[in-house]
Amino acid sequence: MSRCFSEYYRVLKPNHWITVEFHNSQNAVWNTLQEALNAAGFVIADIRILDKQKGTIKQLSTQSAVKQDLVISAYKPRESFSRQFTQHAGDPEMAWEFVRQHLQNVPIAPDSTGKIEVVSERQDYLLFDRMVAFHIMNGIPVPMDAHTFYAGLRERFIQRDGMFFLSDQVNEYDERRAKMELEDQQLSLFISDEKSAISWLGVQLTQERQSYSDIQPKYLQELHQAKFELLPELLDMLKENFLQDDDGKWYVPNLSDKADLEKLRRKRLLKDFYDIYAKGAGRIKNARTEAIRVGFDECWKERNYSLIVKVGDRLPETVLQEDPALLMYYDNAASRM
Repeated sequence: MSRCFSEYYRVLKPNHWITVEFHNSQNAVWNTLQEALNAAGFVIADIRILDKQKGTIKQLSTQSAVKQDLVISAYKPRESFSRQFTQHAGDPEMAWEFVRQHLQNVPIAPDSTGKIEVVSERQDYLLFDRMVAFHIMNGIPVPMDAHTFYAGLRERFIQRDGMFFLSDQVNEYDERRAKMELEDQQLSLFISDEKSAISWLGVQLTQERQSYSDIQPKYLQELHQAKFELLPELLDMLKENFLQDDDGKWYVPNLSDKADLEKLRRKRLLKDFYDIYAKGAGRIKNARTEAIRVGFDECWKERNYSLIVKVGDRLPETVLQEDPALLMYYDNAASRM
């Protein structure tokens, strides 16, 4: 499939699209498909559910069969951008050029359900993931860390409902937003690992400040912990990522405070990575995947590909195959070795 996508990329004109209909019940297959698209040079811009109304015989008769297909839309970057990106490899300004191009291609305000949908590709964490993936797949060092990226994103682009827009897109969104109700998809986030837990807490605490006793019952209701995930305690995640006021209520920090918290958190996660996961030779039974993601990112910057592969080989296969970020670092490090 990687060879197929590479050939599709070769024959497709720049700034044109490929649409892939996908159907499989395994996350590992889904992540491998995404990685094959990225490795070929495509940038994924939209993922939707295709409801074909009528199921196949297998879908109707097998309980574990996936009932609906996914439709993946991806594009080949503009020729001028690809040329610039190669000439100015590693320049932070090229990261912003990538974001501008990506926002031009991402849907503005789909309303297939009669309500405006939240476009995850326009949210800060996914824009950062796409930018990082594009650099790594092209063998170029990532030019900035997460908190620098998030601060720059808010300086350069316009934010609405947790999504980012170009200046010529925001008017269209505002007009549609005034006519329609926003579909609150973010609140239905399932908590399976540390990253999704922090996203969920961010949504909750953006709406209003809440005490630990307010948050905990709702948190447990949404918790569907992944089998091999070593999830920190709720209170520890609050302390690492949010601030507390005089009344004991937690809230989302401002940008400068958030940058300081990010640095401290990264330092703690790196310590866990080097102290726990980089040492030893046996199989890792349970893993704090956030620590491993940060560790792999640091190893990639230092070009320590062998440590990425060493830790990756010790992880349960399910953890590696079902986490697109870990799989991307591992496969690219392995190829460079």
